[in-house]
Amino acid sequence: MAKIKKGHLFIVNTTKGTNLGHAELADSFFSRLQGLMFKKNLEKGLILKMPSGRGRSGSALHMFFMRIPLDVVFLDEDRVVVDTVTLKPWTTYTPQKASRYVMEFSVGVIKDSSTEIGDKMDFTCANA
Repeated sequence: MAKIKKGHLFIVNTTKGTNLGHAELADSFFSRLQGLMFKKNLEKGLILKMPSGRGRSGSALHMFFMRIPLDVVFLDEDRVVVDTVTLKPWTTYTPQKASRYVMEFSVGVIKDSSTEIGDKMDFTCANA
């Protein structure tokens, strides 16, 4: 498993051999709080690294102040998909299981990559 580095990350569904594209990492309170709010379009996704020890409700998302819908993939500590959902602006969602990583993408990424619960993901630095 590759170590997470700051900057551009390339995301691969290693179970299916498909890629989900590029993303930035949000691993601080403020970067997670801002997330993708107020964005009009997405050039790349966002991976929210949640603090360890959070339960299901600590992995919940809100879509307040969002202008666009998102595909969201929830991963556990081992980067295994525990839930997926497409969310519209001004909604909230609590995943089926606690998540260590929450990946947010443009709508269509989940379907295009055939990502589903149980799949294993990997992130690597795009500049490596």
